[in-house]
Order: sequence, then structure tokens, then C-alpha cells
Amino acid sequence: MKYLKDYREGDRVQGVYLCKHKQAAVTKNGKNYLNVILQDRSGTMDAKVWDPNSMGIDEFEPMDYIEVGGDVSSFQSSLQISIKRVRVCHEGEYNPADYLPTSEKNIEEMYGEVLSMIGKVQNPFLKELLEAFFVKDEAFAKRFKSASAAKAVHHSFVGGLLEHTLSVAQMCEFYCRQYPMLKRDLLITVALCHDIGKIREIAPFPANDYTDDGNLLGHIVMGVEMVGEKIRDIQGFPPVLAGEIKHCILAHHGEYEYGSPKKPAIMEAVALNFADNTDAKMQTFKEVLQNTDQTDWLGFNRLFESNVRMTRME
Repeated sequence: MKYLKDYREGDRVQGVYLCKHKQAAVTKNGKNYLNVILQDRSGTMDAKVWDPNSMGIDEFEPMDYIEVGGDVSSFQSSLQISIKRVRVCHEGEYNPADYLPTSEKNIEEMYGEVLSMIGKVQNPFLKELLEAFFVKDEAFAKRFKSASAAKAVHHSFVGGLLEHTLSVAQMCEFYCRQYPMLKRDLLITVALCHDIGKIREIAPFPANDYTDDGNLLGHIVMGVEMVGEKIRDIQGFPPVLAGEIKHCILAHHGEYEYGSPKKPAIMEAVALNFADNTDAKMQTFKEVLQNTDQTDWLGFNRLFESNVRMTRME
């Protein structure tokens, strides 16, 4: 099959893809059409069905695997597919593994690096807390390895949460060498735990959408709850240390308007916020550039609040 990332403007599309999203809409002229998001293991692509009532457009729903015929065009510097034909596929016509976007890195190797970091933690309470999640809780470990870090913005693929978490922890290791005043054991612990709530916030693939509790609570609150559950099972866990861990998780988005109920109040919380923000934004920029061949300006990006383009070094 031809993956979505391999299409270019002007290409003809003929293949089976997962319908990740479908929404009815109306043009300015009052004409009905459908907004669709198609997905395969390479990522997603926006699509439109401009004439949903025409012959050749079968009835289909989100999470259906559909055979699509159409053309690739460019709109506001992003590729999209104009769908002319749709047929709902039946089990046996597709391999579900082809439709799960997956980390380019080896998941078991990344998890091994996480375990190696945990092995270097000296504080017995922090080490026991990390092992309670990443070593002893097999259900957690399995889910953590396969989870994405976001619904759409960055690391939105199988293994994305693990890849993001490891990257944040590695940056925190650098901060500890650069700024020895940082408490390494605490910072690595909160780096590894800062997004654990996402395994409850976001449903597994292929849905990769917010759960009911995810919408009601969000991963920051859920992560603090998960940490609290494990801490209660560790005899003699220092209450001040427990509060510092929870604070770092609560403050890791840095600002109230970004979803953190607290702003960083200790040095480790500041470092975690910077590491998390850096990895999220660099990965987002990487994904923006991977999805285009253009070297010219790509248009306004909401995350960066700027028109962006690839570096040319001319």
C-alpha cells in the first residue's frame, strides 16, 4: 500500500485507509460536504468529500476502514485529499497494523533506557516509586509502551509517550550536569512520571481520542492521582518529598493558560517545564517539516504563533 506521507500534490489516491474522523459541514454557499481525517501508520491527512450524496460514496463512519479514490491538492500549504469514491472495507481486506502510526525508534530499547535511568536513582523512596510503576506494574508498563503522547499535536503515535518521556528525562540529565544544584533523583523521577496520566487520558489506538475522564480531569490531575496511589503503598514515604513530586507534575506545563494549576515553585519544576516544552515543540516542528516538500514559508502555525519554514542555509 502507499502510505499517506508519500503522497504529493497532484497524485491520484487509490487505497485503503482508516477513517479517523468524519464531520458534516456546509460551505459558504450552503452546499453540504464532509470533513474527513484519514490515517495509516505514517500519520494522518485531511480529506474532503465535496459531494457526499453522489454515486460511488458509500455510507461510512469514523473508525471504518475505507477504500478511497481521489486526488491530492494543497490548501494553505498543507496537503489534503479530495475524495471522489468511498467503499467500506470488510475484515480480511486490511491489516490493522498498517494503520497504527508507530515510533521510528525501537520501543523495547527505549524502555530499557528508562529502566537504566531508574537503576541509577539513589533515593530509596523515589526508586521504589519508579519501580512500582515501570518494573512491578506489568499492565502499566504494557500500556505505557504503546501509548501516544497526544491526540494530535506531538508524538501522536504508538510509543510516542515513551519516546517523549525518555527525551524529557535525557534533557533533565543534562540540566543536572549543567546545574549541580538540581536534585537529580527528584528531577529524573518527575521527568519519568510527568505524563503518566496520559495512559488514562487518551484511549488506545486506533481511537487515540480523549476518554471521558480525560475530558473531565486531564492528564495532569490524573497523573498526580496515580502517583498518590503508589505513594500510599510505600511505607514511610516522606510527606514533603511527596508534595514536591506532585508539585512538579502539576506545574510541568508552566502556565495557567496551558493547563497547569500551579506555576513552578522549585528549581526541579522549572527544569521539567523547560524540558517538556522543548521536546514538545521540537518534535512538532520536526513533524511539520516531515509532512511537506516545500522550502518556502509554510503559513501560520498556532503552536509557534508564527509563519514557519525549513532552514535553507543558502
